[in-house]
Amino acid sequence: MPKTASLFDMRQFVVKEHVGLLKLHDVYDIIDPETQEVVALARENVSGFKKFLRLFINKQLMSTTVEVTEGDETGPLVLRIHRGFALFRPKVYVEDARGNRLGYFKSKLFSLGGGFWVHDMRDAQVAEVKGDWKGWNFKFLSPGGAEMGVVTKKWGGVAKELFTSADTYMVSLEEKAAGDGTAATLLLAAALAIDIVFKETGK
Repeated sequence: MPKTASLFDMRQFVVKEHVGLLKLHDVYDIIDPETQEVVALARENVSGFKKFLRLFINKQLMSTTVEVTEGDETGPLVLRIHRGFALFRPKVYVEDARGNRLGYFKSKLFSLGGGFWVHDMRDAQVAEVKGDWKGWNFKFLSPGGAEMGVVTKKWGGVAKELFTSADTYMVSLEEKAAGDGTAATLLLAAALAIDIVFKETGK
């Protein structure tokens, strides 16, 4: 039986939404497409009061935190994504398991397709997330325009049977990007943020 891959050793992974009626927070499995094993879980950490408010207020106007744990919800924390309250272009911060900020995302001011910028904590641009929510095809581009990875819902290959009517997509990183620990963490967080944090405002 193949050994379960570590999240940050992977160049490809499938993100699959948990299906639920009247969901007030999002939960996603992160799956190794080769073994089809769940290697991590991404879950919005929302208080009961905020869940109640979401019945009446657009969640994009409220703060949210997404926690990624290895294995399932009982596993160790590997990264956290946090968006504070903001009416206009909020910064979305990425933290490691110890709470150290690694970088942040900033939505584009004017964009026909959709996407956002990825920065480190020195305010240097690490990547651009470029694409469109309608076709659900995104690219991670370096500041020089080189492709660092892609996010897509169109996939055949070994992961084909994982794609159902649920919100499911494939993330593929180039070898160089996957080999850089901080960059790989930021790009993984960016892939999750496309759907969990930015999706509603991109429609």
